[in-house]
Amino acid sequence: MERQSATHDIDELQASMLRSLASVNRLRILHLLGARPCEVHEISRELCLNQAAASQHLSAMRSVGLVEAVRDGRSVRYRLADPQILAACELMRAVLVRRLSRLGDLAAAAHEPALTALLATEVPNS
Repeated sequence: MERQSATHDIDELQASMLRSLASVNRLRILHLLGARPCEVHEISRELCLNQAAASQHLSAMRSVGLVEAVRDGRSVRYRLADPQILAACELMRAVLVRRLSRLGDLAAAAHEPALTALLATEVPNS
């Protein structure tokens, strides 16, 4: 029963972490931090966000363990808490691209017979 409880706790933590990623700006921040640690003003400038919004996003991501803050004197630089976070995001992006490709192929296949039928029924201009 204890193992089941631990699995449930991990599921809850994972769901919380994934919910915190349900924002385009947070994903953009993760990709930026994957390239290099940044201060809030750099993030806001790079992503065209105001500093308050960037700080709020960082706070939410920090609370679930996606990013961490490193203080150096008066400045605070943010970095990914684990490099595998970006790898997980890239994996999900690859899944999405494959899905969109399959849907595009399906749409093209469905469109082709309809277009052929439409062209076959067109009346030529006299």
